[in-house]
Formats: sequence, C-alpha cells, structure tokens
Amino acid sequence: MTVSDDFAQLTDPLRRELLAHCYRMLGSVHDAEDTVQETYVRAWRAYDKFEGRSSVRTWLYKIATTRCLTALDKQGRRPLPTGLGQPSARGEGPLSEPAELDWLEPVPDEAVGADGRDPATVVTSRESIRLALVAALQYLPPRQRAVLILRDVLQWRAAEVADLLDTTTTAVNSILQRARAQLAEVSPAEDQLAEPDERSQRELLDRYMHAFESYDIDAIVKVFTEDAVWEMPPFPGWYQGAANIGRLIATHCPAKKPGDLRLVPCQANGQAAFGMYLRGEDGVYRPFALPVLTLSKEGVSHVSQFFDLKLFDVFGLPATLPE
Repeated sequence: MTVSDDFAQLTDPLRRELLAHCYRMLGSVHDAEDTVQETYVRAWRAYDKFEGRSSVRTWLYKIATTRCLTALDKQGRRPLPTGLGQPSARGEGPLSEPAELDWLEPVPDEAVGADGRDPATVVTSRESIRLALVAALQYLPPRQRAVLILRDVLQWRAAEVADLLDTTTTAVNSILQRARAQLAEVSPAEDQLAEPDERSQRELLDRYMHAFESYDIDAIVKVFTEDAVWEMPPFPGWYQGAANIGRLIATHCPAKKPGDLRLVPCQANGQAAFGMYLRGEDGVYRPFALPVLTLSKEGVSHVSQFFDLKLFDVFGLPATLPE
C-alpha cells in the first residue's frame, strides 16, 4: 500500500463529519467545503511528519478547527433575518431591500452524513446541525464556539479540547461555562422543538407542497401555526403569524395561479426542505427558492426561505424542470 493509499484510507471516512464541524463553526456550506479541502491538503503535506501521538481524527480536527478560527478572525457572524431585530409589521407592506450580508446558509443532510438512509453511515446527528442551533452558535465568539461544539456536540473531554486549542483544562471549562450561558439566551426553548410523528410529518409536508403548488393562500395559511415565523434572506425583514405570512405570499410572490410553482423535496440541516421552482413564460420551471421548514405538532412553525440559487447545485437539485 502506498503512502497516498494509506492516507486516503485513514482520512476519507472522516470527510463528512469534518464538513459538519466546519459548517457549525462557519455557518456556510461553501466556506466549510473550502476549509475541509484546505485541511486535507495541509494534512497530506504534513503526513510524513505525523507521529501518531493522537488519532488521525483528532489531528484532522485540530487542523480544521485552527483553519476555522483563522477564517472567523476575518469575518463577522452569519445571521438569519430573525437575528437582526423585530418582525416586519404586515406582509402586504413593501419589502425591505436585500442586504449585502454574509448570511447563514443551509447544508444538505447527505453532505454531512445526517441523511439517515443507512443507519450504519450516519456520522452526524440531525439535532447537531439544526438551523436554529447553527444560527445561535454564530452569536458566540469564535473560541467559545469551538469549545462548545467540541465539548457539547462532539462530546470531547476537556483535556482533549485543551490539547487541541493549546490551552489548559481550566481555561476550557471556563470558556464552556460562558458559552453555554450565552447560547441559552438565544436558543429556542425545548418545548418549541417537539416534532410530529413520522406519519403526521408526511401528511403536513404533503399539505404544504399541495398548498403552494395549487397556490391556495387559504390552504397555505392553514399549514402554519398561529405564531409561525417566515424569513427569506437576503431580505432582512421577517414576518410572524400565519395570516401575515399569507398576506406576504399573496402580495409579493411572483406566482399568481395554480401550477406556477413546483416543489421538489429534499433535506437540509436535519429538517424538511424543498427546492421551489417558478414556471417561466416558456413553461419551463427554474429555481426560485429553497425553503427549510421547522415542524411542530400544530403545523409548520418556521420557514427560512433562501433565495441564493447557487444552493440548488449544492443540494443536487436539477437546473430546470420540464412543464
């Protein structure tokens, strides 16, 4: 076996969990992919000097975390609109202008090993990549973010984290305490995260899909909880209340009649999502938005609708759909 084969055999199985780690740190699937690629390049160049005093996994995490911390020193946090202020007043009002911000991005479950198709290949828990959690992590200073992810998400021992960050166990415990306190202030309450059972989820998603594809505003309103939230980066405004969301869609959505929209199911951040397509005058459906849904037992409680069309390629969604 060559050195190249040996390196690939040891490191390739770790790629998806490293992508999940870098995504939690950076809030961007594109930046996370670049960081993982850089991690592997650096590891390959230094592989002949790797002495095996730690596992290959620990070694790669050290490189990846260091690269993430370096990147975060040069950039601000990636927010969602709900993290910027109070909700917009009414859905029929004018939309705020798109903001030139580095927004939080969704990540495909399959890319980070959270798709659940084969339990033996699941390397990332869905709970650890929820949009609400990743958005909350963005509020933490970079070093606090790294400690909290390594300790509470990946379940590393304090001594292991201290070794990775070249600090002391006492310092790690102190950083973790501050990070947990700050995260608790911005994280959703546990009772808001209760999801319906699998059958109820399928029924709710079918209703959501049918309501939009038939462009039935009354049906759309009924799939949401009474105090549901709707946000759509890069627009900084966000909206609360099922009726208000209905007014927003009726007023501003370019679809006007049944059949103007088509939805293709996918999975993002351990949550249900869709590739949403808008029919053009030529009858061809082209990418329009990628909504990521949070479900509760009462209905859809939150939608983060992303208008970055580059995400369609990231999620392996088709460039067009035929009429």
